[in-house]
Amino acid sequence: MPQSSSTKKHDQDPTDSTGPTLKSQRTKMVNTSDDSEKKSSDKKLKELEVGVPIVYGNVAFWLGKKASEFQSHKWTIYVRGATNEDLGVVVKRVVFQLHSSFNNPTRVVDNPPFELSESGWGEFEIVMTLHFHTDVCDKPLHLYHHLKLYPEDESGALSTKKPVVVESYDEIVFAEPSESFFARVQNNPAVNVPRLPPGLNLPPPVPIEDVDQRKRGDTKDHPLSQWFTNFSEADELLKLTAARQQVQGHIARLRRQLSTVDGQHQQLKPASDL
Repeated sequence: MPQSSSTKKHDQDPTDSTGPTLKSQRTKMVNTSDDSEKKSSDKKLKELEVGVPIVYGNVAFWLGKKASEFQSHKWTIYVRGATNEDLGVVVKRVVFQLHSSFNNPTRVVDNPPFELSESGWGEFEIVMTLHFHTDVCDKPLHLYHHLKLYPEDESGALSTKKPVVVESYDEIVFAEPSESFFARVQNNPAVNVPRLPPGLNLPPPVPIEDVDQRKRGDTKDHPLSQWFTNFSEADELLKLTAARQQVQGHIARLRRQLSTVDGQHQQLKPASDL
């Protein structure tokens, strides 16, 4: 049986011992090459952005009486739509990089839902690499998640019924999307698209490659969905805005302090230097 190794502790904000922990961020993706655009007539929509809200994290169950020294928990690591939509319209595959103590530590998931279940005893960092369809973005996105098995309060009792849940929210933003991508996802619930400028007509949607449309990749009926974090996208955007305002406030204060120090320095200069 594969074993996971406890490599390092991950600092989290204080929270309920077994309740979900949620972090928020916004990641902007830009194509690293214009080769695909040069080789085709698929134009980019300047000054437009397409947003894809996602949640990634893990759910871990203690095995209770069945737990052994090297098999104490069953856990699932995943990337899902923020409200459990099918991400297959944007994501082509996800590569999970586990700890080296696992057999075949590099796991490739080619179809949604993009998740991986294992068992072990230790906590470690998992790298999830998202590869997008060719009309979305040629650059992969690396997500880093520290597998969490035990409650933050180490003195708290472990439960076989209530898992440890740690999730992070991210809005992936694709700048200057291609016309084919934009047309394909206009009415998809997993994607946030802006209104088109007046007079701009898009070509008919082109099916994405290697995706079986008969399969559903949403996680609305997932057996773990009762443990997934429920949150308001509007609330998350407010948190991001507040964080940006806080950073801007710090920058303004630093500028005022530097201006004050510079003024004092000017006053202290000898008359011969003025």
